Amino acid sequence: MKLLVGWVFACAIMFNAMPKFIFLGPSAWNLDVEAGAALIADAWRVLPPVERGGVARLLADDAAAGMIVIVDGRFHEVLAVGHAEIRQALQLGWTVWGLSSMGAIRAFEMRTVGMRGFGSVFRAFCSGVDFRDDEVALLHGPLPPFPPASEPLVHFRAAIEELLLSGYLVETTASSILHAMERMWYGDRTLDWFVSTLERIPSCGPTVAATVIAEFARFRVKTRDLSEFLLERPWLTV
Repeated sequence: MKLLVGWVFACAIMFNAMPKFIFLGPSAWNLDVEAGAALIADAWRVLPPVERGGVARLLADDAAAGMIVIVDGRFHEVLAVGHAEIRQALQLGWTVWGLSSMGAIRAFEMRTVGMRGFGSVFRAFCSGVDFRDDEVALLHGPLPPFPPASEPLVHFRAAIEELLLSGYLVETTASSILHAMERMWYGDRTLDWFVSTLERIPSCGPTVAATVIAEFARFRVKTRDLSEFLLERPWLTV
């Protein structure tokens, strides 16, 4: 799977009649084979996580309006991608989508001015509940394929919800774990912390904790949103 992600970053650089650019980072870390193949087949130009000025440079470099998809972005050590440059792209006739991570945040913030959102993370921001920006934040490596060093809170929410439904956690314990993670710096939200916490809970213990970690890829909703976007191709039907 890691080799697939590296191959995607190396190969998905072709163009077709409508230029399509996608800012990708750790959300593609566990991208499935079918979605990776679709990324290449649809001739996406893969760019690293976007930062301030990234969209503006793209507009300056490419005269033909096409499609921009923001998935991942940088914000800690640099300024995050600006609303003004996204608005400029929209005004110049570009189609701009956002999903999964930084893209979902900007799509929610700019949904009334033409930016389009996709996926469960975007819908969570639109739901009206207290869903904070740092739900999608994580630490990751600086170079492709941008391996994650922590996990975003939204992934742990999905895992905890399943543990609740399965009866391994009760509501009070689940809430206590979530509140502890909400108070953490996003870089401290790691699988090691999560598994050690589950191991200390009698209804879970080492066996359940090991199973959760072994199957954790299915809780990575940011990657699932990306996969569904590439496979469903919603830009063809709106």
